[in-house]
Amino acid sequence: MTVRVAVWSARHPWRALAGWLAFVVLCLGVGAALGTHQATAADYRVGEAGRAETLAEQGHLDRPGVEQVLITARSGPLDRAAAEAAVRDVTARMAKLPEVAGVADPVRSADGRALRVAVTLKGAAADAKRHVAPLAAQTAAVQRSHPQLRVAETGSPSISVGLDDQRDQDLALSEALTLPVTLLTLLAVFGSALMAAVPLLLALSSIAAAMGLSMVVSHVLPDAGVGNNVIILIGMAVGVDYTLFYLKREREERARSGGRLGAEALVELAAATSGRAIVVSGLAVVVSTATLYLATDVVFASLATSTVIVVLAAVLSSLTALPALLVVLARRAERRAARRGNRVRRNGRRPDGQGRVWGALLRPARRHPAATLCVSVLVMLGLAAPALGMQLRVLNADSHSREIPAMQTYDRLTAAFPDLRVQHQIVVRAPAGRSSEVASALRKLTARTASDPLYATVRTPLVRTSGDHRTTTMELSSPHKVSSPEARRSLDRLRTRYLPETVGAVPGARFAVSGDVAHDTDYLAHQDAKLPLVVGALLLLTFLLTALVFRSVVIGLLGVALNLLSAAAAFGLVVVFFQHGLASVLFGVDEAATGAIGSRVPLFLFVILFGLSMDYQVFVVSRIREEVLRGVPTRQAVLHGLGASAKVVTSAAAVMVTVFASFMLLHLAEMKQIGFSLAVAVLLDAFVIRVMILPAALMLLGRASWWPSGAGKGAGRRVALADG
Repeated sequence: MTVRVAVWSARHPWRALAGWLAFVVLCLGVGAALGTHQATAADYRVGEAGRAETLAEQGHLDRPGVEQVLITARSGPLDRAAAEAAVRDVTARMAKLPEVAGVADPVRSADGRALRVAVTLKGAAADAKRHVAPLAAQTAAVQRSHPQLRVAETGSPSISVGLDDQRDQDLALSEALTLPVTLLTLLAVFGSALMAAVPLLLALSSIAAAMGLSMVVSHVLPDAGVGNNVIILIGMAVGVDYTLFYLKREREERARSGGRLGAEALVELAAATSGRAIVVSGLAVVVSTATLYLATDVVFASLATSTVIVVLAAVLSSLTALPALLVVLARRAERRAARRGNRVRRNGRRPDGQGRVWGALLRPARRHPAATLCVSVLVMLGLAAPALGMQLRVLNADSHSREIPAMQTYDRLTAAFPDLRVQHQIVVRAPAGRSSEVASALRKLTARTASDPLYATVRTPLVRTSGDHRTTTMELSSPHKVSSPEARRSLDRLRTRYLPETVGAVPGARFAVSGDVAHDTDYLAHQDAKLPLVVGALLLLTFLLTALVFRSVVIGLLGVALNLLSAAAAFGLVVVFFQHGLASVLFGVDEAATGAIGSRVPLFLFVILFGLSMDYQVFVVSRIREEVLRGVPTRQAVLHGLGASAKVVTSAAAVMVTVFASFMLLHLAEMKQIGFSLAVAVLLDAFVIRVMILPAALMLLGRASWWPSGAGKGAGRRVALADG
């Protein structure tokens, strides 16, 4: 079917191009009309924290959105009269807003240098960020009226808005960086602006179609806010890669035919070889990425959906628009040559020539395969060793970029009011007749925690009771940072000791704890529980797909082993650079992005790296297998296959590395870590795995590489007969 689609596109190029353009426009139009359905707070619920929020929701006691207006002096002590005037101004302005449910009395910090005013918004906390703009406008008005003071606003809603704005800016920055760097790389590869524009245009059109489709799909699988970043990241990489694979093969066939074949025939030959490899590569990425759905997590599902959509769009463009575009360009070149009265210039070199550089790179594997294999594997294992000490954490307020104004205010607020750093929300569900016993148990709980340094001293904790008296919520504070060991111990002690000993004694009472620390703890536990399932499914599916494509169990096992080695080495390097802080020293990375690895980074990287490694695996091994099926012995086939694919693998790796490395300049800590890891993994995969380890292993295995298909049997006899 790959060949039939390509042949039709080659014979009807303008129809094919118009059809692809119409498809892209349709995707964007439908997507824009429907809009993006963002994930809600309920979509993120896992573990006990999720159960607590569900219990609170059942009692109509959802945690409201709260903004804090902080009033401090610009320098020196706080002028009490000026601060109180500002408080009155804030209270009057906020109380008039329809989005505001209530304004609390001002609270003075322990040192008297700050005042804060809590403004509670209507509705659930998850919806509060939509109402931040009017509050921010009033806060700015108060600041203008009291220039001698510093009046600023922060809170989960305004921090969420700041993160969204920063993510949009990062998206624009990544586009501005990726496009020119990719174009320059392609210019170096092709030496022609027109040919360099082909991969770039097809990748951009695939990204546009994927963004439109992702909006549509978000109404079934909600978007967690990272979809477009992933679409650009993966779309540029695979879109350019697939086009390079196709262009390389078309040029080879053109050189081999010596001008005897027309453009349509050349496209057909390319479709039958590289076109098939593109489909298999795309399928491998889709299958491997789809295992993320097994994690039953909205963020991983969003990452998987975005990746699957953009890869399928890139494959479709390579099978439809690319053949048509190649025919149009070939006919244009033929017409220009005819007008000039000369023939189209052809490359006089062998189409599978290695070149001096790649000949030198392959020399160790060719001359000393056993030594090359051992040394290369040991180097990769050495790079992977630091991964054994990897520390994961959910990236939260402690790791957000401090360039966000709301985060700067948050730091000043929590320094003045440490009890606002961590809020544990306790939710109790009990029979209505037990409400007085629940209230008594919560008072005992408050007394128990009052003498514990893990908790902040609060005279009157916030307690709310539902109208049917069945649900009660109470908040306890901890003065420690969200990511600190003390904050985690405060949660553990609350869940395993204080609550069972107090509320747990009430007959029929159920309780659960939510909050930022609870979310982080439960999320990591949920992810750890799903990790074996996702990794096991990934390894099994990757092996089965590779073994079926190449009809070789050995190639399937080898592919899995090499992908594991590549991923492990990338994990080791990301630990050295981000967990141990080397990225801050060498690249000036914000310290908020270092110290630990984002909890989602390893699993996402593991899955994506397996998929992307299949690009090179399928392309390189396909070329080697072609030679073997022609009767060439495996040793020679390895050298010929790698030589034929050398330039395109190098070019594809260069594009991928530049695209991924550009994400190091973004603000989101997880995207920095993902971009760095993917960039180094591609470098290692292209120049160590495919140049050293893979050829050395195949040469040592010989005919056994193709077991049980027997593709290499009788190769020497067929070559001898051909020579005779």
